[in-house]
Amino acid sequence: MAIPSEGIGSIPRPWALIEAYGAGSSDDILTKQNEALQETIETLLHLSEGNPITDGEQSKPSFVTYPIAGIKSLQPNGAIISFADGHTRQLPVITEGPFEYSNYAVEFFTRAKEIAPKGTKIKQAVIAPSAISLLYPTEGPIPGYSREEFISDIIRCGIKDIRQLLDAGADSVQLDFTEGRLALKLDHSGALLKQFLHINEQVLQAFSEEERQKIGIHSCPGADQDCTHSVEIEYGLLLPGLFSLSAGRFYLQMKSEHNPDEALELISKLLRPNQRVFIGVIDVNNPRVETPEEVCAFIERVTQFIPVQQLGTTDDCGFSPFADDKSTAREIAFAKIKARIAGTKLASERLVKQYVQ
Repeated sequence: MAIPSEGIGSIPRPWALIEAYGAGSSDDILTKQNEALQETIETLLHLSEGNPITDGEQSKPSFVTYPIAGIKSLQPNGAIISFADGHTRQLPVITEGPFEYSNYAVEFFTRAKEIAPKGTKIKQAVIAPSAISLLYPTEGPIPGYSREEFISDIIRCGIKDIRQLLDAGADSVQLDFTEGRLALKLDHSGALLKQFLHINEQVLQAFSEEERQKIGIHSCPGADQDCTHSVEIEYGLLLPGLFSLSAGRFYLQMKSEHNPDEALELISKLLRPNQRVFIGVIDVNNPRVETPEEVCAFIERVTQFIPVQQLGTTDDCGFSPFADDKSTAREIAFAKIKARIAGTKLASERLVKQYVQ
């Protein structure tokens, strides 16, 4: 009855890599990326207890912009995402079509696979195409390239992003859909969320039911510089639409949720028999390291709502979704991951004893 435990994706980059990004030397960046990737994989393997690992997103500029890194036809005046402390992130917009990803996640997976021992289970995160849909300008259509054509292109690219990973042997593929609650903040009518869900469902429908068991959706209210962008949006407004998606796995922020029991009760009603939900048991925006006993207690609380056979644990979000995020120390992230895995193992052992008794 071992409960599986997986990370979301990003690990804080070493200072040497962050400084290399700032200096802008491509040779130095590649060297520092390889060093960071090697160290990250070795550390996660040591902590994992046989659970899948990630590459820590050490080679991505951010979880959302890797597919457009290096594209020349961009302008820096796209959607602005505001965080609780007042800082913002701004997306670019495309200026011409057709659109094609400049980088596919299989490149990062392959680099990790070359370092990890043979047989290592590696999970890879990809950006949900719904987030990429925000790159089309809102002030008017691009001459000769409609929004409908753009959406068709990003769906095609999103399918390719996942397909390449499954073919390369990824243990699972996670679509980062952190814009779910944000959509409801930007558009209270729910129309934007409905558009996002429709885009992502078209991607999922390109895969067989068996393949979709390896494809998951991650949702959280953001985690950048220890801040959220949409935590004030009630989970109840998102979850029914989220669980309508044909994914086999869901990775949900929960430890930092202000009313987790309410959300968990709703999840228990929405979760289908062929789905597993990985509940966040680590608050990535809080520097305090949880204890294994605290993690275990939270898992036991979760099992009041979610069947153990459909339960997994995770972190609320990635620790540093953007490469320049210096808010969380690398050592803190690894300590929190260690607590998650140890606490999940402890909870599994206690649950076994309960069933034996």
